[in-house]
Amino acid sequence: MKTARTSDSSALGSVTATGAKMTAIVHDRYGTTPDEVLRVAVVDRPMIDTGEVLVRVSAASVDRGTWHIMAGRPYPIRMAGFGVRTPKHLNPGRSLAGTVEAVSTGVTGFQPGDEVYGSCDGSFAEYVRVKPDKLAPKPSNVSFEEAASVPISGITALQAVRDHGRVSSGQSVLVIGASGGVGTFAVQIAKSAGAEVTGVCRTSKVDLLWGIGADHVIDYTSEDLADGDQRYDVVLDIGGNSSLDRLRRVLTPRGRLVIVGGETDGRWLGGADRQVRALLLTLFVRQHLGTFVASENSADLVVLRDLIESGQVKPVIDRAYPLTQVSTAIRHLIDGHARGKTVITVQDPNAS
Repeated sequence: MKTARTSDSSALGSVTATGAKMTAIVHDRYGTTPDEVLRVAVVDRPMIDTGEVLVRVSAASVDRGTWHIMAGRPYPIRMAGFGVRTPKHLNPGRSLAGTVEAVSTGVTGFQPGDEVYGSCDGSFAEYVRVKPDKLAPKPSNVSFEEAASVPISGITALQAVRDHGRVSSGQSVLVIGASGGVGTFAVQIAKSAGAEVTGVCRTSKVDLLWGIGADHVIDYTSEDLADGDQRYDVVLDIGGNSSLDRLRRVLTPRGRLVIVGGETDGRWLGGADRQVRALLLTLFVRQHLGTFVASENSADLVVLRDLIESGQVKPVIDRAYPLTQVSTAIRHLIDGHARGKTVITVQDPNAS
């Protein structure tokens, strides 16, 4: 079975329309200012090929990666499959929640009408093509907006805590950048593993961390996380820029540092030089210093769904914007205002 298909290039209007249309955000050149490079347009609805699922999108979400894909910076991101000179995909959206519209030959486990969530290319659109291995049943106890906040940020947090931090019961964990999208998930996932969690954030977000279960909160505007004698078994650096020496000082002698974020305006490295230095230094010290690139997959989406349905993890939504205001949502996030996740409401799942 085939539904109306649009290749990435046709979504930008370069081929004949198939008949069925949709509203989407279109991104046809790189740039650092959302209003200058993103626009709302009516484009062809995508068609699915063998092994793909067509999803009617109810909600999507914004994360730091959204800006990087939009800007094409640092430059290596372009060589990672997002387009060297011009954007390869319809728009920079990645996370989604919605309802299966159609499935193609070779797809099992999904059928039209299923409520799902996951990741794809170009989720700021009314319909998207999704690979089944990046899709899972939506958690039953949250809204589409809440579900859409999970896939990229939640998977990154899960893999940071479980696979790279190797957090276990009784350990002490420091989460730097705890009030953001990845951070709010990381705090809760570490708590679900039985850890004692300290979150770092600014004054206006302290109450948020108490609300999601942090055991201790450091307000970095008035307190230095490296002051005192406290040492942590695991440090998750999400969006910080502390030096490796400073981070090592707050680790136990055999503690683990996981660098998840931490960015600069550099066009080529964008802060990744610190990650490279950590990987080299870990060869010569007892502490484990590392970083990683998250792997989007349905198995981890199922793990996150179980944590959400059990009440151990709750998506934290800062605010929702309509599809036509994606640029505003990106500016809100990049300016540092978001408490938790910023989401995009695409369309009413009950509308015809």
